[in-house]
Amino acid sequence: MMERGSLIYQTYVRILERELVPAMGCTEPIAIAYCAAKARAVLGALPEAIQIEASGNIIKNVKSVVVPNTDGRRGIAVAAAIGALCGDENAQLEVISHISPEEKARLPEYLEHTSVTVSPAQSDYVLDITVTASRAGSYAKVRAVNEHTNLVLVEKDGRVLEQKEILDAVDPDAPDYSLLNIEGILEFAQTCDLRDVEAVLSRQIKLNTAISDEGLKNSYGANIGSVLLTAYGTDVRTRARARAAAGSDARMNGCELPVVINSGSGNQGLTASLPVIEYAKELGANRDTLYRALLISNLVTLHEKTGIGRLSAYCGAVSAGAGAGAGIAYLHGGGYKEIAHTVVNALAITSGIVCDGAKSSCAAKIAASVDAGILGYEMYRQGQQFYDGDGLVLKGVENTIRNIGHLGKVGMKETDREIIRMMTERV
Repeated sequence: MMERGSLIYQTYVRILERELVPAMGCTEPIAIAYCAAKARAVLGALPEAIQIEASGNIIKNVKSVVVPNTDGRRGIAVAAAIGALCGDENAQLEVISHISPEEKARLPEYLEHTSVTVSPAQSDYVLDITVTASRAGSYAKVRAVNEHTNLVLVEKDGRVLEQKEILDAVDPDAPDYSLLNIEGILEFAQTCDLRDVEAVLSRQIKLNTAISDEGLKNSYGANIGSVLLTAYGTDVRTRARARAAAGSDARMNGCELPVVINSGSGNQGLTASLPVIEYAKELGANRDTLYRALLISNLVTLHEKTGIGRLSAYCGAVSAGAGAGAGIAYLHGGGYKEIAHTVVNALAITSGIVCDGAKSSCAAKIAASVDAGILGYEMYRQGQQFYDGDGLVLKGVENTIRNIGHLGKVGMKETDREIIRMMTERV
């Protein structure tokens, strides 16, 4: 049993509290809106010009996604404009969550009369955003690096107001993610005092279920969630995929409901939670069992993503789908072996999905990744598995996770550059 006062126990709780937070809209345009809102607040006036410098992965993930509270508009300029016009700089990833209809109505005119320019950041950081807002000869500059709300520079008229060193370990006060491992995650999930995690998990269930309901009830994007249910029926495996996909349908296409994210991503938060919730309903699991299964799915996803990073050419839904598979394995009574083999099998199945930006097709990638997680578990339940040497699979779940992390962070750097070039240059 993991002791409640132990370093590992407290670290796991802190990781969950830090990662499972609400956000409205795709986190990359929201990060731009946040920086713009902060720059306007520092400037002390509504900007008449906004300059955005963004890394390739930010450009990739903002290009095609609808920004909430903008009447269906897309893109970097729109995200910056709505943030500067009426964003709440203190709300971080919910910066544009509480915009009134009157404020929203001002956006078209503001866009028409405001100079908004976008350029690639001359930076080696995968996540790098600088927003400079100016008016009447005065300017304010805000820069975020490595994480969506990690401000490393706040400057006004040449005077540095806030600055911190850019570190590989973004926040020196952040919990130690290297303490995550499958064995420890299972032990924590089985024995933790649920009062320590109830707030974050109940919020995840409530918010993510609500946006999934919205995605199934109304038309968003390519309606992948509804397509799955219409084409394949309503068995639990289809419902699990459809639930996660429907949340992404809505989120990628302007729905103004918040989601609880995982690894900085709403799509990953939806993928790690909704299939597990659906299987818990099917199996008649009680609240405590659902919470423990969600701990496994969320922490396994975070463990996988630690080696990859926030943004990559490697689709984050793959990690979250494997995490969901691990949670589903637990709901069926699985222990360490079942969970470990589920994760390895799932990663072996979908290791080739690339990230080509946030958009409607993310929902379909989520459905495929959840299917891989479920298949990964069903394989092991029927005595089947992938072995050491099968592609990227190594002996031992931690070694396989480490391999996939290296692929996503290092091996796919050139792939990422090529994807960004193709998306921006229309090759």
